[in-house]
Amino acid sequence: MSEISAKDVMKLRNKTGLPMMACKAALAEAAGDPEKAEDILRKQLKGKMETKLDRAAGEGRVAVAVSADGQSASIVEVRAETDFTAKNDRFIQAVDKVAALALQAAPGAVTPDDAMKAPVDDVRIATGENISIARIHKIAAEAGDRFGKYVHHDGKTGVLLHAHGDVSDETLRQICMHVTAAVPRPLGVSADDIPADMIEKERRFRIETAMESGKPKEIAEKMVEGGMSKFFAEVALVEQNFVMDPSKKVKDLLGPATLKAFHRWQVGETDA
Repeated sequence: MSEISAKDVMKLRNKTGLPMMACKAALAEAAGDPEKAEDILRKQLKGKMETKLDRAAGEGRVAVAVSADGQSASIVEVRAETDFTAKNDRFIQAVDKVAALALQAAPGAVTPDDAMKAPVDDVRIATGENISIARIHKIAAEAGDRFGKYVHHDGKTGVLLHAHGDVSDETLRQICMHVTAAVPRPLGVSADDIPADMIEKERRFRIETAMESGKPKEIAEKMVEGGMSKFFAEVALVEQNFVMDPSKKVKDLLGPATLKAFHRWQVGETDA
């Protein structure tokens, strides 16, 4: 049996919110593989881990910026060691500054330059904490595009929405709030946008679960194909029931407009 490190146990606990001993036992059963361990825990709970799967470790803040002319938008995550620093006005201003400077960068994943690092370095020197820019993404608008943004009150989760067509800023903001709060968390704008590896993982999990209940593989596979349609409806953003009014789907709010992409970032979620 491979040795299970305390770091691996803590990482799984931070991700799932489950007790340390349960996480350690799952890792031991999975020979140290964190994805297999997560599946084991999920099966034990019959897939009902609710929002705990979205819980992420780490302190810091997410910021979203949209240019005055609406032609560009950015989302950034800056990390700190303590919640005290993450809530400090100076730190918040530094993160907002990084987001504003990122509007001048090339579209896509952005490598921070010296100007972006400077406000963060100032806070690092003042606090003595290990503060770092974790990630930055910039989007450039095309004709007819619009952006929506929202940062949750604790600063730990932010959403940048990229839309096309005639839709109000308030509607886009409400959809951003939906993305923040929705359970399950949306994995793509539509079923076509959900990553193939996530689809395959979900299909495999459902087949294994059905077979463990005594169903032959052929029957299990047929059952799963029907269940996958429900899965797509649950995790495709436009098909989800709107959290503020479950009688509507997100796509009902858009009218003739369409959603092109969204970025939902949570502090610490990409910890290695």
